[in-house]
This record gives sequence, C-alpha cells and structure tokens, in this order.
Amino acid sequence: MIDVAHLTKRYGRHTAVDDVSFRCEPGTVTGFLGPNGAGKSTTMRMICGLTPPSGGAATVGGRPYRELPNPGREVGVLLDASAQHAGRTGREALAVAAATMGVEHRRVAATLDLVGLNAVAAKRRVRAYSLGMRQRLGLAHALLGDPRVLILDEPANGLDPEGIFWMRGLLRDFADRGGTVLLSSHLLREVEAVADRLVVIGGGRIVAQGDKDELLAGGGTLVRARDAAALRGALHRAGLPVTEGTDGLLVRADAEAVGQAAADAGVALTELRPAGSGGLEQLFLTLTAGASTREAVR
Repeated sequence: MIDVAHLTKRYGRHTAVDDVSFRCEPGTVTGFLGPNGAGKSTTMRMICGLTPPSGGAATVGGRPYRELPNPGREVGVLLDASAQHAGRTGREALAVAAATMGVEHRRVAATLDLVGLNAVAAKRRVRAYSLGMRQRLGLAHALLGDPRVLILDEPANGLDPEGIFWMRGLLRDFADRGGTVLLSSHLLREVEAVADRLVVIGGGRIVAQGDKDELLAGGGTLVRARDAAALRGALHRAGLPVTEGTDGLLVRADAEAVGQAAADAGVALTELRPAGSGGLEQLFLTLTAGASTREAVR
C-alpha cells in the first residue's frame, strides 16, 4: 500500500505540491494524472525519498521509503529511464542491481525476457538503446526484486503501440496478483484502459480522486449555444469552471446549474447533456481547466 498524507513541497515562494493526500491499495492500478508542472513528478520523488517534503509524509507498506531495509525488494521504481549507466550493457546493469539487492543472478535473464529485451539487446551498451529500450530496461530494474509495489513515471514514453499494449497487460497482471501500482502517464487512453482508480492533480493540488468508473460517470456537462461568447460569460459570472471542448463548452458542474446560469442570462441553449461519455480525456480537460501548464524552472 502507498499512503500519502498532506504532502507539501515549497521552493522558496513557489509551492510545487500543496497538501496532497491519497492512498493506493493492493490489487489496484492508480492513474496519477495532471498537466506538465502540476506536481506529479515531485510527489512521486517525495514518496521515493528523493525529495524531502516541506510538510506531510508518505509511506510504502506502512514505512517511509528511506526506512525500508532493502527497498528494491519491496518497491519497484521507474522515474527516469535515462538515469542509467550508459557504458554498461543491459545485462550488466541488471546484474549490478541484482547483486546490490541480494537477488539471485538467474532473475536477471528472466526479467530481461519478461520485459522483451532479447539476448542481443542484453549485450548492447545502454548508450545505444532507443528510448523505448531504456524504458524496458528501467522497468526490468523495477521488477527485478519481485516487489509488491510499483511506482512508475511515464513508463510508456518512447514505446510503440505494440509495446504500450504489452505494458498495459503487464501492469494489469501485476495488480491482479495483489500488487500495488502508482502510474503517471500522459497517455490518457492507456491509463483509462488499465487503471482502477484515478488521482488528478492541477496546480499542485488534488482536484479529483476516486474510482475510475465513478469519476468518468460524473465528468461534468457539455453545453452549446448559438452565442458562444454570451454563454461563456454567463458561466463565468456564475462561477462555473469552463474549458473548450471539441463539441462545445465543458463545465465542471451538473446540468441543472449550467442550465440555470444560461437561463438567468437569457442565453438560448442548443445542447445540454452530461459530458461523461467523453471518457478520461474529457474528464481530464474539465478537471484541469485553468491549471498552469508551464514547467516550473528552478
């Protein structure tokens, strides 16, 4: 289990993560979503003990990551696929990790095979790996110690469609066998296909979390009018969060509130319906409307 309680991280006057709390239960895949600069990577680094929090705490299996006696045997982490020794072969990189964790050497070949790196790839220097191959090697590192928990930041980055499909099956099988997965990704359709729960962060704060099906069922309201500018103004005056959708305006409010705001302003609507059918992409746009997408530079 991963338990995040009121995590906060400040860099001077800038608050990168603000009072973030959520839990990831065994047997589930939790999708951790947000625009660039929202605080996802910082939160994951704090969970893994790489960045000290300004406030709050995070535990894995009931203990802070830094207090785990042999963390690789309990938590598999992939935060940066490029953070690997470029001069070693794939097999050498895993062999060093296996020796460090006290894992039997035969696990190296088995794990390389599991992530789809064949004998030829295993003998190649990491500097010659494509991004997709580095992702597979990084995932092999995460799985090598047979952990109960996986914490993965953009693990499908650089994979081709076949590789993305393969990774989806791998993570689903890991969770179905009782494992816990925290998965951050910009590939929203893939997250929607594999996740059980969602945590959405925007501007450093949690804007929504819960069961995936429940969140997608309450994805807001889609509304259109002949006078789109007048409708947008009416919604803003009513204090309803609005973003541009492909088929109209997406409003993070129920249809009754949206219809009342339009009626009060005398705006005639041409369409008013629940927006839940748009899936995770539409929910994401609705929840993160107005959140800064600029990368923080420190």
